[in-house]
Amino acid sequence: MALRPILCLPDPRLRATSQNVGVVDDEVRALMDDMLDTMYAAPGIGLAAIQIGVPKRVLVIDLAKKGELPTPLFVADPEIVESSDELSTYEEGCLSLPDYYEDVQRPAKVRVRFLDRNNVRQEIEATGLLATCLQHEIDHLDGKLFIDHLSRLKRDRAVKKFAKAAKLGEPAAPRGPEIREKV
Repeated sequence: MALRPILCLPDPRLRATSQNVGVVDDEVRALMDDMLDTMYAAPGIGLAAIQIGVPKRVLVIDLAKKGELPTPLFVADPEIVESSDELSTYEEGCLSLPDYYEDVQRPAKVRVRFLDRNNVRQEIEATGLLATCLQHEIDHLDGKLFIDHLSRLKRDRAVKKFAKAAKLGEPAAPRGPEIREKV
């Protein structure tokens, strides 16, 4: 297991569409392990493979709070098969957009079909923070960022901020949780 560098906006690879893995084999499991270590070290609660430059439909999530036992969720080839009309709002952030947070509305409930770490087809119905996190990470696999759910003005402001930092060579080291529950 190894820590991998996390790509930050404006890296164009973050806009790439990820490809299905088809089968969760030892190579994909090794990727999942690296992703989990990288996510924990950042620290964050979710990470998509594209955020470490690997355009595969793989993501990891762990919503355990500090001091709780880790409960990682390993997801390959996810697809949202159902989402509610009811919306919920969470203050989201992203390891690829360090220290930038905004309220985002998403469906409050989703049903996601995926392959687990053992290559077994699973389906999960998620609400609350898990639903938000799954949607956020699946967006990454489709080349979308949470700022794409914001107004054009807020999105343009965020893009300019990160483009300027990159141009000046300022470090964009990820810190803080990827999604924070709105209080």
